[in-house]
Amino acid sequence: MKNDLKPVIAAIRALSIDATNRAKSGHPGMPIGSAPLMATLFAEHMVTYPKQPQWINRDRFVLSAGHASMLLYATLHLAGYHVSIDDLKAFRQLGSITPGHPEVHMTPGVDATTGPLGQGIAQAVGMALAERTTRSLYGNDDLFGHYTYVLSGDGCLQEGIAQEAISFAAHQRLHKLILFYDANDVTLDGPLHQSFSEDVRKRFLATGWNVLTVDDGEDTEAISKAIKKAKRQTEKPTMIMIKTTIGRGSVHQGTYKVHGNPLGDQDGQTAKASYGWHHPPFEIPQNVYDIFQNTVMKRGKKAYRKWEKSFASWQASQPKIAHAFTQSIQQQWRSFLPQPLVTFPETYADATRNSSLTVIQALAKAIPTFLGGSADVAKSVMTTLPDTPDMSYTHPEGRNIHFGIREFAMAAIQNGIVLHGGLRPFTGTFLAFADYMKPAIRLAALSHLPSIFVFSHDSVALGEDGPTHQPIDQLVMLRSIPNLRVYRPADANETLGAWLAALQETSRPSVLVLSRQKLPLLANSAVDKVTSGGYMLSESPLPNAWTIVATGSEVALAVEVQTQLASQNVGVHVVSMPSLEAFLQLPQATQQHILKNTRENVISLEALATFGWASVATHCIGIDTFGVSAPGSVALAHFGFEKVALSERILSIIRARESA
Repeated sequence: MKNDLKPVIAAIRALSIDATNRAKSGHPGMPIGSAPLMATLFAEHMVTYPKQPQWINRDRFVLSAGHASMLLYATLHLAGYHVSIDDLKAFRQLGSITPGHPEVHMTPGVDATTGPLGQGIAQAVGMALAERTTRSLYGNDDLFGHYTYVLSGDGCLQEGIAQEAISFAAHQRLHKLILFYDANDVTLDGPLHQSFSEDVRKRFLATGWNVLTVDDGEDTEAISKAIKKAKRQTEKPTMIMIKTTIGRGSVHQGTYKVHGNPLGDQDGQTAKASYGWHHPPFEIPQNVYDIFQNTVMKRGKKAYRKWEKSFASWQASQPKIAHAFTQSIQQQWRSFLPQPLVTFPETYADATRNSSLTVIQALAKAIPTFLGGSADVAKSVMTTLPDTPDMSYTHPEGRNIHFGIREFAMAAIQNGIVLHGGLRPFTGTFLAFADYMKPAIRLAALSHLPSIFVFSHDSVALGEDGPTHQPIDQLVMLRSIPNLRVYRPADANETLGAWLAALQETSRPSVLVLSRQKLPLLANSAVDKVTSGGYMLSESPLPNAWTIVATGSEVALAVEVQTQLASQNVGVHVVSMPSLEAFLQLPQATQQHILKNTRENVISLEALATFGWASVATHCIGIDTFGVSAPGSVALAHFGFEKVALSERILSIIRARESA
């Protein structure tokens, strides 16, 4: 071990012990075991400038094993980020910037929100993909080119998303991605062999990774050599397997007892003494700061100043491209768009997935950093961008991404691309498979990431594929996620409006839910009213009219019902509600004005689960069972989503109310 890093390693370990002891909760074992890796990585390799924590060309570090958060917080503090001793003392406390698991935008130096195991690996893959894409699109290695490092444990690698992500990374040959595997042979419940017996090294080799090993996690020279060797790799991502001792120095070292429980004062002192650390809790000698900051800060400042000069030169020689880059970093996506982006003739009629494709292709022409793909269903979800090759090792500038049948990883990789900055990605698959993606969509919402998730085949109207593919409860699930905006547009105009609304977001993700069946362009449908969540589409002139609130393909059906009932002198208004949760955020008086009725005289109409519609309607028409295997029109008729049957049902609701 290099002598100058010994005090830094001991300080990281001591701070991890002190903070978890003070909080009376946390995971000290991995921070203690991986401290030599973190000290080596930051002191000798990481190109990052603590005074400019959002610098676009910094190296990224993702702690996929987010439970080891004190490892990262202690390192950031010592490196000179704005993470103070008082912040470390407030570990896991209300209102602190040192939460139990790292959260991006909360703590300077934290590049990704992690904790749900495995997602950090996938987000790191997205960052590495974004680095390569950015470098390729702008063709400037001086301005764009950095490494992405990710630290995982056994838990991350047991999660299925990890295999999806490492497989994708190998296929794309993301050689500037370096994954550290803290191999300590312990999980929360006990020894690793209780639940895991595969050869991880062979697994990565078989997947297509470069694999290096460090037999002693205390050997900082061996760790540094492995990192240097990994950085010389030009065709494969690298996994560095490091054998560590969890909770080193504790009387319970090497066991699960130091995984998720504080060491306590007595054992903490025992562990610290084994590192030669005899300072009071949270006390760090100045020489420790000097050692670390003279390396991390000095290297980062030099690289940042050099980058600034290169950027100024680039800006002078290519002002338009540099301006586009700046707009992209600032997420000013709508500034790229012509007005109007696209228009649809009054006679237009098509599935909203096809209308979405028209918008996507227009966006791709207008925004040079717009890119995306699907989980092997691009021809069904309609996500193919024009005039650009498929993204690959040989075509890194390609903007059509083939994620393969890896829905969960696809969603988390998109989150990583967004976290990197400078690109505008989207992903697509069938709505029924939103279940596979939910944890990553949730993490996007929690992380305030403006990711865009496109889903098609939005109801039983998809037909013969049957209940396994027909979504019923998925929309309810998505609407339940805080800080997520869900759009189910009724026609091409609302589809355009949903895309424009999604592009406008800077701190929350968006979901677009699209139809497979053809839908007409509705009279009075509005692009600019989508963001309000709901609006009056067709007002009845008849007195005492009720209100039908509908979404997606059911809006056109509601208009048909309106006409049918009007012939019987029964009035109903039709409100299109592309985003229920956006509507519910409107002031109560505004909601009342749009609906023109109280809940008692409002009927919701959606060919999915009715859960949640009671917030605006007393009478909820939907499908609260699984679907059926039949042609789409037959399936819809089976569930009563047909003009005559639906008109009769709504009329019976109105008559029952009037006679009550």
